Amino acid sequence: MKFATKAIHAGQEPDPTTGAVMTPIYQTSTYWQESPGKHKGYAYARGKNPTRTALENCLAALENAAHGLCFSSGMGATDAVFRLLLPGDEVITGNDLYGGTYRMFTKIFEPIGIKFHFIDLSDPNNIKNYINSNTKLIWIETPTNPTMQIVDIEACADIAKANSLLLAVDNTFASPYLQNPIDLGANIVMHSVTKYLGGHSDVVMGALITNDSELYTKLAFINNSCGATPGPQDCFLVLRGIKTLHLRMKAHCENGEKIAHYLKQHPAIEKVYWPGFTDHPNHAIAKKQMRGFGGMISIVLKGADLEKTFRIASAFHIFTLAESLGGVESLINHPATMTHASIPKPEREKAGVVDNLLRISIGVEDIEDLLADLEKALSA
Repeated sequence: MKFATKAIHAGQEPDPTTGAVMTPIYQTSTYWQESPGKHKGYAYARGKNPTRTALENCLAALENAAHGLCFSSGMGATDAVFRLLLPGDEVITGNDLYGGTYRMFTKIFEPIGIKFHFIDLSDPNNIKNYINSNTKLIWIETPTNPTMQIVDIEACADIAKANSLLLAVDNTFASPYLQNPIDLGANIVMHSVTKYLGGHSDVVMGALITNDSELYTKLAFINNSCGATPGPQDCFLVLRGIKTLHLRMKAHCENGEKIAHYLKQHPAIEKVYWPGFTDHPNHAIAKKQMRGFGGMISIVLKGADLEKTFRIASAFHIFTLAESLGGVESLINHPATMTHASIPKPEREKAGVVDNLLRISIGVEDIEDLLADLEKALSA
């Protein structure tokens, strides 16, 4: 099946009881057993729920993988990966990460003895300088949040395989529509399902996808044992959202391209981060591993102090000043005080997350209205 067909049908069959075409919301915490331990594959809903199973199978299909697991948030999914590690293990990761991921690494896992190397991943060969006998995992985002750095997944996978390491890729910004890291050699794909997969800013959820059955078994054990599992209502909403993922992503990409080119010529803008520009660092890698350049853009306002940046960020009418991304509506965010506030300022600024940087999630509204709103706000 091709992508759109998988998005609509994968993992979902008419309900055998009623013939319902849409997967029912199995709003139950427990299941009947014919005799102790003899049941229909479901015993207690923290472990499995039929609505969640349908979603997990759909997500796996979209990433061309065998196994999917859903979690109550993207951070819950990330946490499960790092529960595979032990004190003394080391992780190589990027120097431009979502603030919540950085906070988890430095505040939760570093204190229990896991060491992190935050490095420039624009050249994957930099990884080799940090590999030692304690290294267990490479964790990457691409495109990165918020400066849209592009990391060569295939090159990272080759290094990981040569050194018997796991490679995990946060694929949230691209979505499976634009990029499939497992096809490029990754062991684990993580999604904040809250974003493009759900697509309507009404669900918080995370997911892990893998082709490795042994790894899946370990992650499923963590998923059930630690309990960061989503409810069936949220799974139903994401299944519904995914059915239009291919349509939404086309619109995000089309609007994103037009807005990126508009912003690049705007006199109030010093810099635009968008991987579709031919002069964007690693543009050739983006073109190779992605099927489009997405709807995420970050901008640096020319000569703006914090007060002016706040004034502009608050001057939009159609774009909503809010955290998150990937919904049908356009959002604008100030990473330094919102999504990346947990990263110390010197570390933020080293990665380019300066006080006059704004991150924009381009929605699927009419492009003329979005451009007019940008022009008005940038003149504030």
